[in-house]
Amino acid sequence: MSIRALIADDEELARHILREYLANQPDIQIVGECDNGFATVKAISELKPDLLFLDVQMPKLDGFEVLELVDAKLAVVFVTAYDQYATKAFDAAAVDYLLKPFDLARFQSALDRVRQRLALPQPPTLAPAELRNAALPPGRHTERIVIRDGAKVHILPVAQIDYVEAQDDYLAFHSTGKSYLKQQTISSLEESLDPSQFIRVHRSFIVNLERIRKIEAYTKDARLAILDDGSKIPVSRAGYLKLKEVMAHP
Repeated sequence: MSIRALIADDEELARHILREYLANQPDIQIVGECDNGFATVKAISELKPDLLFLDVQMPKLDGFEVLELVDAKLAVVFVTAYDQYATKAFDAAAVDYLLKPFDLARFQSALDRVRQRLALPQPPTLAPAELRNAALPPGRHTERIVIRDGAKVHILPVAQIDYVEAQDDYLAFHSTGKSYLKQQTISSLEESLDPSQFIRVHRSFIVNLERIRKIEAYTKDARLAILDDGSKIPVSRAGYLKLKEVMAHP
């Protein structure tokens, strides 16, 4: 079996080491190299690699954002100087991770795991949003959302989000009069956002507190949040209790 590999790292030295280590692996073919996140997303789409060596900290898009924008069926080995706190996330969602600097023996063990993974009839797929959540340091929250729209990539700062609505397997992000669709669960998004700024007011809605103009009664157990742009968001009984709690402790 020939394995098509893509290298994504903004450091030339790191790419050189990977090339050198892979030179003695006859079953692995390097199909491309990238030095930033946007180029990596484009290369994955065009070159269809089986294996991705992925740096976490890259310009334009980081490694986690890259994985949110591509087909998750490829094997991923993180190659990173990332802090040790993230290793649980790597273990859970990637084939392996190589903590810089690494030696040939450690690299070889990662390749063994790659071969085992790719030999499976249906290799497990990554869950990029959950991976990002697990890798966030304590007290840190997502600062931007990446969304693929055909060939375009939108980068949406969370401060610009008015509200988010769950629609089947997708989320609709509403911002400044526009709407963007992304395949993600509302629970994983809720986990990544700052709970002092974003409240899940209903099983299908998350609202930016700064956009709420007023709360109106709707039925006995439900209310409506009226936003600055006139949008009306349903607020469940549990959501209203959360709103009151947050607003009481700004």
